[in-house]
Amino acid sequence: MPYEFKNKKGITYYLHSREVTLRGGKKQTIYYFARDIRPGALEAVPVGYQVVETAKTGMPILKKI
Repeated sequence: MPYEFKNKKGITYYLHSREVTLRGGKKQTIYYFARDIRPGALEAVPVGYQVVETAKTGMPILKKI
């Protein structure tokens, strides 16, 4: 079951990750939220991160702790 976050407006978002290659050839994992379940959905928040909600739009983001 993918990790889900319901914001103050009642919209449900699901946490995903993807590995991308940067211009220098280095690989990096990115995390993002989407309204639907896609390939790469995560079951939990990664260690060292917490979910916070943006003030204006209510979009969830991951923040390092």
